[in-house]
Amino acid sequence: MQLRVLLIGDIVGAPGMKLVERAVPRLRAREGLELVVANAENAAGGAGITRALAERLFAAGVDLITLGDHAFDRREALRYLAEERRLVRPLNYSRRAVGRGLTLYDTPSGYTVGLFQLQGRAFIDRPADCPFAAADEAVRELGGRARVLLCDMHAEATSEKMAMGWHLDGRASAVFGTHTHVPTADERVLPGGTAYITDLGMSGPYESVIGSRIEPVLAYFTTGMPHRFGVATGDVRLCGAVVTVEPETGRALGIRRLQLRAEEVAG
Repeated sequence: MQLRVLLIGDIVGAPGMKLVERAVPRLRAREGLELVVANAENAAGGAGITRALAERLFAAGVDLITLGDHAFDRREALRYLAEERRLVRPLNYSRRAVGRGLTLYDTPSGYTVGLFQLQGRAFIDRPADCPFAAADEAVRELGGRARVLLCDMHAEATSEKMAMGWHLDGRASAVFGTHTHVPTADERVLPGGTAYITDLGMSGPYESVIGSRIEPVLAYFTTGMPHRFGVATGDVRLCGAVVTVEPETGRALGIRRLQLRAEEVAG
């Protein structure tokens, strides 16, 4: 048997939420998906997540949610982060931080999948411990209980994400980058059997500057003055990748980029 996993890139605001909710049930049927993982740290107006938004994603067919440096932006979600085991924030945050950095999930066909998230340290302000040491910790903790391991590497620097892919090659089934909101075209299966992509891209409005309205962002860059950006609305797309894994060994058999426009989902 082959296990097919959909990885969804950063969901941005209401446009991204609505498209993901429409698309996931159709993709589950069309692609024969066993598991859907989505990054939703920008779901609440572009920054953070709420209980209501997470539960909407779960209801739509998303199985597991990862976050990132905006994990704690919505205070009303902190208790939910502490309670909900399907919600994961970076493992290499302080041990005292709310939430969990890794989790286990049993798929409908009976396979156990381990998921963990790491945050890079290059060009990101939020404090974090060494992601490579945290990756080793995650493999030690999850590896004895799940052959299929998935890692969301939430980072700014391409080199840091790529280094993590090689660090985990042969020890994780997939290492996928999030955070930059720009899909990369470097998907591949590494020699040790790990599916890798530097960034899944953004699930949200592409007529924008990485999800934000164009005019206030331009005003900020041209004047240096602060502006309230807000989430854009045009050209909404779902971006991510479909990974095929051999569940008995945890080795990836393939990875394929996915990009769907709103009109394609409607059709």
